[in-house]
Amino acid sequence: MMTINVAVLLAVVVVMRLRRRTQARSRVEERNTALLVLALGILIAPTPLGRGIFNGIGQLVRGVSQAGS
Repeated sequence: MMTINVAVLLAVVVVMRLRRRTQARSRVEERNTALLVLALGILIAPTPLGRGIFNGIGQLVRGVSQAGS
């Protein structure tokens, strides 16, 4: 039996939606895309990949804030 990871499926859907031309999107489509991206973020956040991304962004922000002071 084959299983499908929901996060991977959502990532594919988001990529396919974002490849479309911007002019052809309505507000409803943009809102739905934003909701899909939010759901993808919620699914990825508790995983090791999500923690790694969070740590990387945190280090980047700390570096930028230290460079500015």
